[in-house]
Amino acid sequence: MSPTLQETGAQDVEHKSVMLDELKEIVGEGGWREGQDIARYLEDPRDRFHGLSQLVLLPKSTQQVAQIVSLCAKNQIRIVPYSGGTGVVAGQLSTEDQDYVLLSMERMNAIRDLALEDGAIIVEAGCVLADIQSAADEVGMMFPLSMASEGSCQIGGNLATNAGGIQVLRYGNARDLCIGIEAVLPDGSVLSELSPLRKNNTGYDLRHLLIGSEGTLGIITAATLQLKPKNPETTTVFCGISKPEDAVTLLRQLRMELGDVLSAFELLSNIGLQVLQEKFPEERQPLGSAFEWYVLIEAAGDKGLRDNLEGALGNAFESGLVLDAVIAESYAQQEALWRLREMMPEANRLAGAICNSDTSVPISQIGNFIDKTFAAINAIDPALTVNCYGHVGDGNIHCNVFPPDGMNKQEMLKTQAEKIEAIRMCINETTAACHGSISAEHGIGRLKVADLERYGNAAKILAMKQIKSALDPHNIMNPGVFF
Repeated sequence: MSPTLQETGAQDVEHKSVMLDELKEIVGEGGWREGQDIARYLEDPRDRFHGLSQLVLLPKSTQQVAQIVSLCAKNQIRIVPYSGGTGVVAGQLSTEDQDYVLLSMERMNAIRDLALEDGAIIVEAGCVLADIQSAADEVGMMFPLSMASEGSCQIGGNLATNAGGIQVLRYGNARDLCIGIEAVLPDGSVLSELSPLRKNNTGYDLRHLLIGSEGTLGIITAATLQLKPKNPETTTVFCGISKPEDAVTLLRQLRMELGDVLSAFELLSNIGLQVLQEKFPEERQPLGSAFEWYVLIEAAGDKGLRDNLEGALGNAFESGLVLDAVIAESYAQQEALWRLREMMPEANRLAGAICNSDTSVPISQIGNFIDKTFAAINAIDPALTVNCYGHVGDGNIHCNVFPPDGMNKQEMLKTQAEKIEAIRMCINETTAACHGSISAEHGIGRLKVADLERYGNAAKILAMKQIKSALDPHNIMNPGVFF
């Protein structure tokens, strides 16, 4: 006699319970969390989503990760990889139901090797980015991936999302700084290619397939990263300018005059500084007067760099590109200038931004993009305030939109959700019209799945789906991301 539906349901629950117990056995005592102990893993940094899960696993080795994935593959248990939890597109959160396990890499945080002759460091996926930077610094080198969340984000997540940050102009994205990778694939097999080879032309480079895949094709467990020599001299400058187009022109002129010494070139607005100073009154306007726009420049190179940079800025001042400028005279002053940029996301959050965008356009289109975006948002509601800032050197401009005076974020979320969606879409539409990308450095996650389908290249999306189906036929690896 066939089992009844009730009996089948009971059998399913019992089987699931057995599987969860087996997963706990793999990681051992202290290697899992459940119930109230998993609350922090389900939080969204921007308070837009709430994650769901029944179990968090904390493996300590690649072997344990492989055992977990193998068991999940056999029993079609879905896995959401979790790194530092700083992602803002819900890639690290299951928002559909709790029938998932979260796989946190936080206990896999060892630095396995420092290969100075190879200019490389081999680290596990749970290493915090700032700790990698410190390890490089201790041996007289640098790891140049840098971003506001570097004190908590982990390198596995940085690679899974191909993180950008403030030094992409000179050093590239996370992808460009990774020369080897170890990962557990969806069937539980281990891809181990951590050799610090610069040349390895032996077929498909699966490293680049996994980087940026947001955990949908496997779980990165370790990586070999490039180290760079420290620069003898670093100079930081804060300039007032008239308009974003002048920032683009200034970037081109400085690169022509100085060569490849610019490591960061950030755009800020006076609106942004006002928001920052409202939330953090101790932060001061560096210039004697306020200007509509600013650029924060960092150049690093040989001794004598400062004199060359001062000369180039003098030329820009005479031509009217630069209206005023201050050059940091100490490391403390450099830090103070950089806080104006690095604290901007937190100031936006505290000010109740209802929309935070992450799009990129060709550098030549930055001014056009900002002008059209301001106009489009103004057409939706002229009472909205917009704070644009970002990375001029790679065209990644973030637009943060605040409610009208007298209305807070929660009120607007409850009563004007359609307007918020219209704002988000007008930024996407302007990005597309400027031949840009609807995701520059944060990824797709679950937030931008429909956007990818709408704005992505059809042939690329089809190929991505075919790759996903081939490597993960049961769709257990971070389902709901991308598709």
